[in-house]
Amino acid sequence: MSFSRGRSFQVSQRLRISNRGERSLRQHIIAGNWKMYKTVDEAVALVNDLKGLVKDAGDVEIVVCPPFTALHAVGEALRGSNIQLAAQNMHWEAEGAFTGEVSPIMLRSIGCKYVILGHSERRTYFGETDEGVNRKAKSAMLNGLLPIICVGETLKEREDDKTEQVVTRQTKAALEGIKTNGAERIVIAYEPVWAIGTGRTASADEANRVIGIIRNTVAEVFNSRIADEIRIQYGGSVKPGNIAELLSQSDIDGALVGGASLDASSFAAIVKA
Repeated sequence: MSFSRGRSFQVSQRLRISNRGERSLRQHIIAGNWKMYKTVDEAVALVNDLKGLVKDAGDVEIVVCPPFTALHAVGEALRGSNIQLAAQNMHWEAEGAFTGEVSPIMLRSIGCKYVILGHSERRTYFGETDEGVNRKAKSAMLNGLLPIICVGETLKEREDDKTEQVVTRQTKAALEGIKTNGAERIVIAYEPVWAIGTGRTASADEANRVIGIIRNTVAEVFNSRIADEIRIQYGGSVKPGNIAELLSQSDIDGALVGGASLDASSFAAIVKA
């Protein structure tokens, strides 16, 4: 297999030579963001179907992100399976008088491994800021949760040729002040806002280009080793029909899946890709 020399941490089919000259592998991660869908009973039925469909999946980490009301029940249903549990949001404080919020300690106590932070819908509809995402990311790491940090440009920002500026700013802001030790376990999701739930998808080449920018930014914030090891997903109308092309790209390490994750067979097809 040949290796690109364009960047010290460029990869080819996930196998790459790091800046230390060692060979290592970034494991794919496929996460399903269920958003505000599924009652508790519906959620448990979905993961029970999914478990059987992906039990023999290869070298891929599988994550489901149910709504808060279903987290505990889904976590119980996932016991002994190869599927990890994630929440869709959290507060940065461990506890306190924050009506309607959920803390990282609460999420950890019911078995969550990951938490989505800074999703464009949180930024757009609920006023979340880069500063708030950073506070949550630091709290997640401190309290034993791994953040899936979302970054991405709007359609107007893309048309104004500000994609690089936006994803660089969001990535730097989200990672500010996070300790280098363990930072490679963070997951970043590039989700162009104009592609979420619209049926429009960035081309595989374009998604890979932007994710390369994000990886370069991670190297600036931390170092090239962490940039080499951190996993960066693509999200935005991911389906069984386009996942293989996306995952064939050198810098795309998985997907944050929306609507297609609400159907067990559809999500399993993405996982098996």
